[in-house]
Amino acid sequence: MQQGSRLSWSDLQSLARRKPAASAAAADGRRLAKTLSVPHLTAIGVGSTIGAGIYVLVGTVAREHAGPALTLSFLIAGIAAALSALCYAELSCRFPSAGSAYHYSYICIGESVAWLIGWALILEYTIGGSSVARGISPNLALFFGGQDKLPFFLAQVHVKWLDTPVDPCAAILVLIVTALLCLGIKESSLVEGVITIANVAIMLFIICAGGWLGFQNGWPGYDVPKGYFPNGASGVFSGSATLFFAYIGFDAVASTAEEVKNPQRDLPWGMCLTLSLCCFLYMMVSVVIVGLVPYYAMDPDTPISSAFAQYGMQWAAYVISSGAVLALIASLIGAILPQPRIVMAMARDGLLPPIFSAVGQRTQVPTLSTILTGICAAILAFFMDVSQLAGMVSVGTLLAFTMVAISLLIVRYAPPNDMPMGGADPSSVESLALHAGHSEADEGILEGPFGNVDEAPTASEIANMVRRQKAKRYIVMVCFGVIIFVPAVSFSSLPFSIRCTTCALGGLLLLGASIVLSCIGQDTSSSRQTEGFMCPFVPVLPVCCILINAYLLMNLGSHTWIRVSVWLVAGALIYLFYGRNHSSLTGTAYERVSPA
Repeated sequence: MQQGSRLSWSDLQSLARRKPAASAAAADGRRLAKTLSVPHLTAIGVGSTIGAGIYVLVGTVAREHAGPALTLSFLIAGIAAALSALCYAELSCRFPSAGSAYHYSYICIGESVAWLIGWALILEYTIGGSSVARGISPNLALFFGGQDKLPFFLAQVHVKWLDTPVDPCAAILVLIVTALLCLGIKESSLVEGVITIANVAIMLFIICAGGWLGFQNGWPGYDVPKGYFPNGASGVFSGSATLFFAYIGFDAVASTAEEVKNPQRDLPWGMCLTLSLCCFLYMMVSVVIVGLVPYYAMDPDTPISSAFAQYGMQWAAYVISSGAVLALIASLIGAILPQPRIVMAMARDGLLPPIFSAVGQRTQVPTLSTILTGICAAILAFFMDVSQLAGMVSVGTLLAFTMVAISLLIVRYAPPNDMPMGGADPSSVESLALHAGHSEADEGILEGPFGNVDEAPTASEIANMVRRQKAKRYIVMVCFGVIIFVPAVSFSSLPFSIRCTTCALGGLLLLGASIVLSCIGQDTSSSRQTEGFMCPFVPVLPVCCILINAYLLMNLGSHTWIRVSVWLVAGALIYLFYGRNHSSLTGTAYERVSPA
């Protein structure tokens, strides 16, 4: 019984084991090509972020929520997205390897959580790429005179035994993008850059031409009976919650961290420029469009082209439709690009079969993973109407954002002892890992900066160990506070007294834990990092990020969560029966390193 008990406890511990930051790359040197710089990253980020949603969301959010204050909703949503982007920026500098949120979670939180995040991101990018691809053929129809006049290989075809029409155009485009990504990251980022420049040029046309029309006609859209805030502040904030998803895409920049020439400098700049440019374009387009047409008279499907048509500029519809098509193609590239890198990272760690970690010798991209994920996305885009599954994309994204914020708190207050500080390249610190030393199971004993357990710890080392343990407890309290507070705010069906009590309890727990974290101070070895970007306002900023993401997750709807739960349960079974036993950390011990 004792032996069985030890095995059971060991199995439980394996769920929380963390990999050394130094083991990011495969031992045989199968690394991706370092060819990307700030312009490439900005092109990838902007192309992934600005989708056709902007051409539709403007009308929907203005009519139903914000009214003329749509610009403020875009600004608030951009600030909320920037919280997650700042967390991503620091972690991508510290751990510049493929895998993005999966990689950070594995180093900072544990293997089982990292697996679920990686598994959710695979679903996110597959459904996201498929839904984007299926939106291209309807936008192309305008150039051919309608859906009925599209060539057979571009038109959606109704099949008797299928509920939804098949879409050969979507499948073909996914396969073309997959082939492009197999050529190499430099080639695909160049194509993404050209398409993104053309898309931005069209948005600038909308801003300039619409601004000229607005000044000529006195901006009638702002002269409405209910004023600038027809639905009050609540309308502005509810609109920003919807528009938050228009900023999703900057995480594609983080997924290419291993392919960046100078990640400590270029990754933060790439994310900053991506969000800044997208927020500027979104706000300027919204200023123009809500000024041309009163918000209640906007066309919810084609708000921008219909606004120009009201002023006799029907030809502008072709320009705007071109922008929508280009935005969709750029988003398609951005949706398929990160997925094979996450699959490759999971295969490197042994959680998926090692064949998926193969990197082409000439192209230096994960060719097999790219082909596999592209084929899956093409099949889904061909056969299924994925619009009903779109909410599942948001779950994967928000879960990843939440875990990145938690990882940042751990990095600042209780970082793994084997983590290379100063943004060191993982390949230069390979010797930190895989020594016959102390395992993760010894963390409770060795926690703190003790490089040699045979030496008696000093008073400062003991104090640091106590501080780290206390920080861990209060990070857990922050998470519990969010779990208690957010449902109480979200579920209006609960009795008022229960909501108030729960809100007060969760709020006090969240606020108290955040204040204590601020007072006990950050880990000295972590705060000495100077080469890379350091996220400001820690712990307030990551705590706010966790709170916002949890609120958005709670309001996605029960049907979305049921679908996602099925996918996550399937992933958990794969991990329990394959990944946990084949993990590269199975039976591995590594030496803990004392910070300098």
